[in-house]
Amino acid sequence: MHNYLWLVLALVSAFSLATSDALLKKALKRHNEYIIGWLRLVTAMPFLLGALYFTQPPKIEPNFYYAFGWAIPIEMAALVLYVKALKVSPMSLTLPFLALSPVFLIFTSYILLGEKVSTIGITGIIMIAAGSYVLNLSEFKNGILEPILAIKKERGSIYIIITAFLYSISASFGKMGVDNSSSIFFGATFFIGLGICMTPLALIRGKAEIAEIFKNGAVKNSILPGFFYALMIMGHMLSVSMVNVAYTISVKRLSLLIGVLYGWLFFKETGIRERLAGTFLMLAGVIIIAIF
Repeated sequence: MHNYLWLVLALVSAFSLATSDALLKKALKRHNEYIIGWLRLVTAMPFLLGALYFTQPPKIEPNFYYAFGWAIPIEMAALVLYVKALKVSPMSLTLPFLALSPVFLIFTSYILLGEKVSTIGITGIIMIAAGSYVLNLSEFKNGILEPILAIKKERGSIYIIITAFLYSISASFGKMGVDNSSSIFFGATFFIGLGICMTPLALIRGKAEIAEIFKNGAVKNSILPGFFYALMIMGHMLSVSMVNVAYTISVKRLSLLIGVLYGWLFFKETGIRERLAGTFLMLAGVIIIAIF
C-alpha cells in the first residue's frame, strides 16, 4: 500500500489545488488579487496549525533554514503571478502551462538536489511543447507560428510560464526542507511563514480594500479556497517525502485537467476542445518524464 500512498496523496493534492483555484477565480471577480491571494494563505493557517499540533516535532537539520529562506521569496513571486494569471485570463488557457514545471524540474532538481530523470524525458518535453501549441490551435488559420505567437498575447499565459519556472525552483527547495525536517512540519511552517511575509505586500497593494474585507465578503469568500489550499499542501508535502519530487509534481499536474474542466463548467470558457487536447498532450509528456 505504501508504494501507492504517494500517488493517492498527489491526486488529493491535484484535486484540492484545482478546486481552490476555481473558488479563488470566482472571488477574484469582485476582489483585489493581492488581498484574495493573501487571504487564501491566512484562512489556510488554522488548518496548518492544527496539522502542526498533531505532528511530532522533527529533528531540524541546518539545510532546513537554507531551504526555507530561499524558497519564501521565490514562492511569493510565484504566488503573485499565479493569482494575477487567474484574474486576467481563462483558467483553461493559462493553467495548462504549469505542465512546464516538470520540464524545468529536470534541471533545477538536478542542480539543487542531484536528482536525475531518465534521458527518455526528451520525449516528454516534446509532447509538452506540442500540447502548448495545440492550446492555441484555433490561431493556426492565421499562420503556422500563430499558435505559439498567441501565447505572448495572453498576459495570463506569460505569468503562468514564469510561475512554472519559479515553482520548479521552490519545489526543489521544498524537497530539501522536507528531507531536513519532516513533510508536515515543513509544509505547515513554510506556508504559515509565506502568509506572514505576504502580509505587507497585501496591505500595500490592496490598501483600498483592506478596511472593507469583513464587510464586502472577501474573508468569507476565502475560507473554502483556504481549506482546499491547506489540503493541497499536506498532500503535496507527504507525497514528496516518499518519492522523487518530479514524480509528485507530475501527478499533481492533473490539477490542470481538472482546472480546464472547471473553466468550462463554471466560467463558460470557450475553445474547450483544443484546450483539453493540448492539456492531455502536456499531461502525457509529464507522465513520461515522471515514469521513465
